[in-house]
Amino acid sequence: MKNVDGSTVSLSDFSDSKGLLVIFMCNHCPFVIHLREALAAFADEYMEKGLAVVGISSNDVASHPDDSPEKMVEEARSAGYHFPYLYDGTQEVAKAYKAACTPDFFLFDQEQKLVYRGQFDDSRPGSDKPITGADLKTACDAVLAGSPVTEDQKPSIGCNIKWQAGKEPEYFTGQPAV
Repeated sequence: MKNVDGSTVSLSDFSDSKGLLVIFMCNHCPFVIHLREALAAFADEYMEKGLAVVGISSNDVASHPDDSPEKMVEEARSAGYHFPYLYDGTQEVAKAYKAACTPDFFLFDQEQKLVYRGQFDDSRPGSDKPITGADLKTACDAVLAGSPVTEDQKPSIGCNIKWQAGKEPEYFTGQPAV
């Protein structure tokens, strides 16, 4: 997939990492915007510890032009994202992961086994709960330590991925795609 810097990124690029965090995200969603600064800092901290981090935007840019690859370049620069921020224009990657919303966090251990799919923390836009990244931090720390990740995982909450008309996955609609 294409990164905002023009390079091509694939899973094999992260084979030497201690783990991989895949974040389905976008530019326009209030839930992602709410975490923006904390997410950039979190990613920097964990990349220094050997965890690979990648962001993926899978939204339909015809209906949401703020999520276009050109706007992703601007957002990565403005937000201070130092991780690859990739555009999934076919939405096939989101479907392969069964991603549902932005943000949606998928953490893989060193053997590329999914060990965490959950929220960043309990903070939400408009809530009085501080942004801590506690849930994801606990999972990432366990992966880096080679320890099991708790199975008590709260699902992420955010904006639905904006599917291309008629291409919504069955897991999203409950109906086969046409």
